[in-house]
This record gives sequence, C-alpha cells and structure tokens, in this order.
Amino acid sequence: MQDALPACLPCPLYEEEKKLLKEFKEFALKGNVIDLAVGVVIGAAFGKIVSSLVNDLITPTIGLLLGKVDFSNLFIALGDGTYKTLEEANKAGVATINYGLFLNSVIDFLIIAFAIFIFIKQLNRFKKKQEEAKPPVTTKECPFCITEISLQATRCPNCTSVLDAKEKELA
Repeated sequence: MQDALPACLPCPLYEEEKKLLKEFKEFALKGNVIDLAVGVVIGAAFGKIVSSLVNDLITPTIGLLLGKVDFSNLFIALGDGTYKTLEEANKAGVATINYGLFLNSVIDFLIIAFAIFIFIKQLNRFKKKQEEAKPPVTTKECPFCITEISLQATRCPNCTSVLDAKEKELA
C-alpha cells in the first residue's frame, strides 16, 4: 500500500492569487465599472448609427450638391497610372491617400462630438435645476443630544449645552 501523501502547506502565491481575484471581482462589480461598460457598448452602437448617417445620407447629399462627387472615391494614387475608383487602385496594389474617407471620418467625429456636447449641456442644465430646487440648509445637529437646531444657535434649546465650546473641541 502506498504511503499517504503529506497534507499540502498553504502556498503563499495561491493566497495572493485568491486575494487579487477577490479584489478584481469587487472592482468589476462596482456600479461605476458596469455603468462604464454599458456606456461603451451604447457609444459603439451610437457610433455605427452616426457612421451610417454620414456615409449613407450626409456625404451623398453634399456630394450631389457639389456636382455628384462621391467622397469615398476621393483619393490620390501614389503610383503610376490613373484609376477611376479607389477599388481599382487597391486591386492594382497602388498606395493611395484616401482624403475622401478622411472627410467622412471628420464629419463622423463632428456629429458625435456635437451630440455629446448637447447631451452634456442638457445633463448640466438638469443638475443645475436640481441644485436650485434644494432648500438652503438652516439647521444643524446638536452634538450632545442629537436634535436639530438652528444654525445660529450657540446653546441647544433642548439640552442647554453650550455649542460653540463643544464644536471648537471637535474641530
């Protein structure tokens, strides 16, 4: 019969890994991290919508107004030959400067930045209204009897304690 294996001693590395995993779990499940993750997912979806808006509606409309220009086919070929479309230049293996696609990206950015600006502006306006709606603080708590008293009170009307002396001691 085989001898029984000795009991394993606790491994300090294993304990560190457990502690690190526990800390990560606490961090990942905090509300702010989850909110951030949701924001990133929604932001990515919003970015796709804006890209579609720019590529499928705005730039074709601008291109039509500028004389039927297709922004996605505005490019400079950095090699020999002339190409009618970006696809032809790519098939030929020619390096290109795609300034039309760059213009689409700039328009994308400007629309997203403007939408975020409007959202933050409205959020700040909402927060400001909430702050204005709060009544001003006019009372404090007596440190002796824990009752609410006027901010200007120097002696508690309930327990008759002198407040200024105690507040200076606590400070």
